[in-house]
Amino acid sequence: MQIRKIKKVIQAKPVIEGAGVRLKRVFGHPEVPEFDPFLLMDDFHSDTPEDYMAGFPMHPHRGIETITYLLQGSVAHRDSMGNEGRIEAGDIQWMTAGSGIIHEEMPEESKPGLWGFQLWANLPATHKMMPPRYQNIKAAEVPEFVPKAGVSIKVICGELADVRGPVQEIVTDPEYLDIRIGVEKVFEHRVKAGHTVFAYVIEGEAAFAEEASQYTPETLVLFDAGDVIRVRTGENPVRFLLISGKPIGEPVAWRGPIVMNTQAELDAALKAYQNGTFIEQV
Repeated sequence: MQIRKIKKVIQAKPVIEGAGVRLKRVFGHPEVPEFDPFLLMDDFHSDTPEDYMAGFPMHPHRGIETITYLLQGSVAHRDSMGNEGRIEAGDIQWMTAGSGIIHEEMPEESKPGLWGFQLWANLPATHKMMPPRYQNIKAAEVPEFVPKAGVSIKVICGELADVRGPVQEIVTDPEYLDIRIGVEKVFEHRVKAGHTVFAYVIEGEAAFAEEASQYTPETLVLFDAGDVIRVRTGENPVRFLLISGKPIGEPVAWRGPIVMNTQAELDAALKAYQNGTFIEQV
């Protein structure tokens, strides 16, 4: 088995999105197509309500999936499909925009604050205009897998041994894991050949691959080709997200919250949104 080497390291950078939400952009436009099938990842983490309360009022999506994973706080959601609800600590919202959805995500003031992640995954041309789908996965539905002493894994999407994550039937065959590793441990995890794989450190520190460098929170490690991800901790434990997916390998035409394959498709989507026919197109 070939241990995957580190291809790139990225530090999350401050940006302002939505109606004025301060967050950290982990990767986005400049990194396409290195992260194919993934398009963007944001880390929103603040104990100051002014940083996040403006939220994300009603806005459209088409051609992608948006995946929100909350560690603390709560976010109210409603959309054009009639879904209404609240995402709370440990919950996952996996929204497949497909042909089009209009929604809003409005954080609620909470103590100690708001912390979570949003990941955008692309859809291939065959699924760009699929019917929208909304999945609200509660924390209690996410299984935990313990492969060895000192290692615990929340399986959001994917399958480890006989433990399957609650999010299934996703076209890019993703794996989304929340992994904790104790001190002085070595952990290896097999990944699918050809898939894009990255780790994002959220607490503590760890070394990846066969390097000695310790990576700390708000650091993303993108891996090169291979079969196995190796993680090693020292004096401190680590918690990180490990995410992978099958590359699509298609052209990307992207403007704001809409991602299509061609400029003509993108123009048609924006025109439909402007003239009020965005949701009706299938």
